[in-house]
Amino acid sequence: MPERLSTEEIERLARKRAAAKIGWYFHAAVYVIVNTGLYFMSEQGFGIRRWSLGPVFGWGLGLALHGISVFILGQGSGLRENLVQRERERLQREQDRLDGR
Repeated sequence: MPERLSTEEIERLARKRAAAKIGWYFHAAVYVIVNTGLYFMSEQGFGIRRWSLGPVFGWGLGLALHGISVFILGQGSGLRENLVQRERERLQREQDRLDGR
C-alpha cells in the first residue's frame, strides 16, 4: 500500500513531473524543427535523396521512448515508483543497520 505523502513531498513530486513533461515538449519541438530542416536539405540535393528519413525514424524512436518514460512510467503507480520505493526501503534498512537498530 502506498504511503501518504506530505504537502512538501506532493509539491516536490508535482514539480519534478511537470519538469519532465516540459522536457519532453522541448525535445519534441527540437525534433520537429531539426528534422524539418534536414528534410528540406535532403530535398535540395545535399546528398542522396531521402537521407533525412534515417534521422526522422531514429530520433523518433528516441522521442517515443522518452515520452513513454515521462507519460506512462512516470505517473506514480507504475514501474518507476515501485523501483523508487524499493530503493528507499533498502536504503532505510542499511541506515537502520548502521545505526544499530
